[in-house]
Amino acid sequence: MFVAIGGFFGAIARFWVSNQLNKKPFPFGTLLVNVLGAFLLGLLIGSETGENSRLLFGTGFLGAFTTFSTWLFEVKKMDVKKAVFYIAITVAAGFLGTWIVM
Repeated sequence: MFVAIGGFFGAIARFWVSNQLNKKPFPFGTLLVNVLGAFLLGLLIGSETGENSRLLFGTGFLGAFTTFSTWLFEVKKMDVKKAVFYIAITVAAGFLGTWIVM
């Protein structure tokens, strides 16, 4: 139940952020949710939360908030130079966001 509730709100939050920021020529909304999701997951893992909190926020909310499939779909639509930049910045910022808080 915790995963379902968190997933519901995470999907709504991702949809809202994507609609606000995913304007052409670059999908800043998807970049933001993935990097912010990595940062928040790092905070969650580094904290002393219980299993229910991790299910609600980590698996549920952040699992639905971040989006690997949309990221790949957007990469496929880009020219090679922009795609390489987008992949590099997403991966580097995601690792950095998680590493900073752990």
